[in-house]
Amino acid sequence: MTNLTISLNVLLVEDQLSICQNIADYMEEKGHVFDFANNGRLGLELALNQDYDLIILDLNLPSMDGLEICRQLREKSARHIPILMLTARDSIEDKVDGFNVGTDDYLTKPFSLQELEVRCLALSRRHLLQTNTTLTLGPLSIDRKTRQVKRKGQLLDLHTMGLKILTILAESYPQVVSRSQLSQKLWGDEPTESDAMRSHIYQLRNVLDKPFDYPILKTVHGVGFTLDIKDEQ
Repeated sequence: MTNLTISLNVLLVEDQLSICQNIADYMEEKGHVFDFANNGRLGLELALNQDYDLIILDLNLPSMDGLEICRQLREKSARHIPILMLTARDSIEDKVDGFNVGTDDYLTKPFSLQELEVRCLALSRRHLLQTNTTLTLGPLSIDRKTRQVKRKGQLLDLHTMGLKILTILAESYPQVVSRSQLSQKLWGDEPTESDAMRSHIYQLRNVLDKPFDYPILKTVHGVGFTLDIKDEQ
């Protein structure tokens, strides 16, 4: 799948230089912009005084740990900045402590750099969904208030179920939504026959993809569905 290039302005608060270097090398190659802090006090100062899309925050830091940074940031910042906390601690109690002070997600060390980027993109998009009525992915825009969907500026005539499916996939992008997850979101605990989902997907494809140069709606065989977003000129 070709992902849409989305540039995030990220603050990484981490005292281990090797981890910082690995993350920076991978993420900056993907087009993301990074600031760094190697101790807690500097990290909090930057977080309060600069405008970041996301903060990647280590739990164990010199001068002030990640929990205290997160607590103070939630108390003092006028805006909610998504926080992804990195930790070698994987107990439920440690994670509960983090969520209680306001972290948005956890990633346990060691982790893959690809998963780190996917988590960052998902957190950033979730935050935008909470603050914006319009979700934009490349040539695709979904206005959740007016229920209008456009591709390359062209208004698409989607039925209610097609709009629901497309919105679910857009909110989950770039992750794959399994058939069971999609069924649960659409019909709750009373799933319909598989032929019904197949029919809705077919109708959505006819409107979303057929008139255009390439398909956005992608089937991941044996798993589910996702969106293949590209920059369209």
